Amino acid sequence: MTIFVAGALSRRRVLSSGLAAMGMTMLAPGLARSSPPDTVTGLAFDGAALLAATPDGLLRREADRWTRLDVPPGPVSLATHPDRPGLVLAGWKDGSLRRSQDGGKSWSAADDGLPGAAIRSLTLAAKAPDTVYAALEGDGLWRSENGGATWEFVMDRPYLGGAEHDVQSLVSVAHETGMGGIWLYAGTRAGLTRVPDCFCRWQDVVAGDAMEALVAGDTPVAAASLPEGEPVEILALAPNAPGRLYAALPSGLWLSEDAGVNWAQATREPLIALTVDPSDPLHVLAAGTTGLRVSRDGGTSWTSYENSKDN
Repeated sequence: MTIFVAGALSRRRVLSSGLAAMGMTMLAPGLARSSPPDTVTGLAFDGAALLAATPDGLLRREADRWTRLDVPPGPVSLATHPDRPGLVLAGWKDGSLRRSQDGGKSWSAADDGLPGAAIRSLTLAAKAPDTVYAALEGDGLWRSENGGATWEFVMDRPYLGGAEHDVQSLVSVAHETGMGGIWLYAGTRAGLTRVPDCFCRWQDVVAGDAMEALVAGDTPVAAASLPEGEPVEILALAPNAPGRLYAALPSGLWLSEDAGVNWAQATREPLIALTVDPSDPLHVLAAGTTGLRVSRDGGTSWTSYENSKDN
């Protein structure tokens, strides 16, 4: 038997009409919709499915339908892994971190030991899906080697241009460091930097073997770098194609095909969210001022998501 409470129903109608007037749609957990969300703040592929963070919560698109997952509103960071479909991590401004192993159907806390600072970015290690890195606001980098069960502090914030800077976007790049590991690339308000996963020091992105360059004191080879003075707001790549790296700046989308040494501008539209299909590094989804869009050629040309074969 279903009991309707007239007062509660009336309040829901008033709230719904108010949201509609502001161009917003509230979707209850578990309910589905066919159209893409109006406002997207984060994107991630989970296998063939797509995850979209919105001010209202977290949506999953599968079988031509968007379904709201049962998490709090406003996730600010997402991470998935190409070798573990269903593994999803989501972080919030209040420092909480949740983990799902079934694509978002159920969740568990994964923030025990973290200091409670806003989780600006998350990434799973390219060669070790149980290893998670988190960039925390006002803090630095933290690492969990057991999927979020326990955490340890591993690196201070990068010191660039005479000041420390928060990491705004973090990606694990399966590109050899020359020191026996791989890289973590970080986007900051002062530009792009990187640190080896041994966490010895933050370094510029240079051509060739980083250790040999440091030991020899060589001057870095001139390269077509990202624009100076612009924040690197988003970094994205397909883990199995680490040489192809995307960066979103206020001036638009930039592309590197040599692991961040040389860059070329792909588009001029600023982006809010960006993700790359782990099975196809040329398949890119982005959210910007013109809504959700799809590229099948690595960012050269774009199609509205609603008009694409993705939808």
